[in-house]
Amino acid sequence: MKKRWMYLVAGWVFAVFVPGLVWAEETGALVVVADTRHLAGFSLFLANLYNENIWMFAVCSVVGTTLLGGVLGLLMDFIMLRTGLDLGKTHKVEH
Repeated sequence: MKKRWMYLVAGWVFAVFVPGLVWAEETGALVVVADTRHLAGFSLFLANLYNENIWMFAVCSVVGTTLLGGVLGLLMDFIMLRTGLDLGKTHKVEH
């Protein structure tokens, strides 16, 4: 019973006093932007896209990553085929 009482008091102290330690005062909005002063070309395009529309930047990042992964996969498949390793035609061996 004493242990249960101790856990109850510790839980109450935690629930009452800890949130006050975590909560901070209200501050102004923090704006994160990419510095575009010394950029040019495609880097400038991506930085402006990030600054103006973060969702479109995310979509372009996902699509670009997917396309580059596919291109690298096809390139590696071609290289493996040229070295004599045909990964496309696997035979199932049953004993």
